Amino acid sequence: MPDIVTLGRRIRHFRTRAGLTLDQLGEKTGVAASQWSLIENGKREPRLSLLTDAAEALAVPLSELLDESAPSERAALEIELERAQTSHGFKELGLPPVRVAKTMPDDVLRTLVGLHRELDRRARAALATPEQARRANTRQRDYLRSVDSYLPQIEELADAEVEAVGHTGGALTHRTVAEMAERHGFTIVHTDDLPHSARCVVDLENGRIFIPPASIPGGHGLRSLALQAISHTVLGHEEPLDYEDFLTQRLESSYFAAACLMPRGPSVEFLQAAKDERSIAIEDFRDAFGVTHEAAALRFTNLATVHLGIPLHFLRVTGDGAVVRAYENDGLPLPQDVTGATDGEIVCRQWSARRAFARTTRTTEYYQYTDTPNGTYFESTQTGTADPEDYSITLGVPYRESRWFRGRESTIRAHSTCPDATCCRRPAQELASRWAGRAWASARVHTHLFSPLPHGTYPGVDDRELYEFLEAHAEDDA
Repeated sequence: MPDIVTLGRRIRHFRTRAGLTLDQLGEKTGVAASQWSLIENGKREPRLSLLTDAAEALAVPLSELLDESAPSERAALEIELERAQTSHGFKELGLPPVRVAKTMPDDVLRTLVGLHRELDRRARAALATPEQARRANTRQRDYLRSVDSYLPQIEELADAEVEAVGHTGGALTHRTVAEMAERHGFTIVHTDDLPHSARCVVDLENGRIFIPPASIPGGHGLRSLALQAISHTVLGHEEPLDYEDFLTQRLESSYFAAACLMPRGPSVEFLQAAKDERSIAIEDFRDAFGVTHEAAALRFTNLATVHLGIPLHFLRVTGDGAVVRAYENDGLPLPQDVTGATDGEIVCRQWSARRAFARTTRTTEYYQYTDTPNGTYFESTQTGTADPEDYSITLGVPYRESRWFRGRESTIRAHSTCPDATCCRRPAQELASRWAGRAWASARVHTHLFSPLPHGTYPGVDDRELYEFLEAHAEDDA
């Protein structure tokens, strides 16, 4: 099924080819010409029954109308220009959109589209992460992996802050956050005239934290913004020395805010209870503490390995498959460039992070098993929209750990092949030494999990079958 803009152009193309006016098409289908005008301009989506009537009136198969391609080169240019003029970048220019008339020459249309393509290319180039920043991001990801994404010093500071205001459990309220700010000499002020590029502004001289009057769609909530502003005082941050120092401060600030919103004690208690019931779900964790799905998934990465013994991976991916944020300590073969950076790299289209976008219902999590050169993974993905594009949040674990999660009964399965099965995988010996002695790593399972051979190389046996066999023959180490 094409999008409504392409569908409208295809209807117009076949109507014009048939020599019919809008009024004549309206008479043949019993629908007013004004309605057909809205449909052809991509402003209204027609019912399938109406499309069937239109196909009959235009003497073309219904499949011709439903083809996803533009009907002509000019139609393709018109569609691309229309989309470009509704983009966030174009709106920021403050220019009026150009209306494409029938009399507009094709070469003029090509020039306008070419200009928009170049504007988009330059905007992307300007926003591209410099090599130094990419390497700093990579070092930070490696550091987080080395500590299982757990920072105990910040956990203790956050626990102390929450305890000081008498919070004992449940979602942290805005009033409680305001009390935490007051303890450090700050007053939270809501304002709608912040600079366009700022999420919040801290006035250190007068002790004020300026934040928006409403949450940013798809982004950080107001409580998190205020807590991040407070964190710089609590953590004793000074002016960053360089980009890597800035990145470290940002990580610590975000971690502190999350540890306050989802305190260690209540969070681990909640997650352990869910694990005991074999019903861990990020959406439940999210709702219990009143945070965003991304915040809950990231907080789960902080606590899952150290407190629950679960290795895992996290991904935030854009609608076109580009990695925005990634973390793993379970051997998932993340896409990487020559520097080892994942930022901006494209994930396999078979991964849950991308396949979830194809769903028509996005109100619940999407569950999937994915076979990779490093083994089989269970993943849950939640999609969302933040101006100007869609994104997905994925939390995944090795197949053996799926037993603790809701959605493990999913029958959806995909196969992903890495071009180089060793390019993104740490040596088996390193993984073996890190996980040796963990409660679930019985001798038999440990031998197979960390064999020098990559997963998937056992003749006639896939990872899922292997795990099931081992689990059936190993001692119950749950």
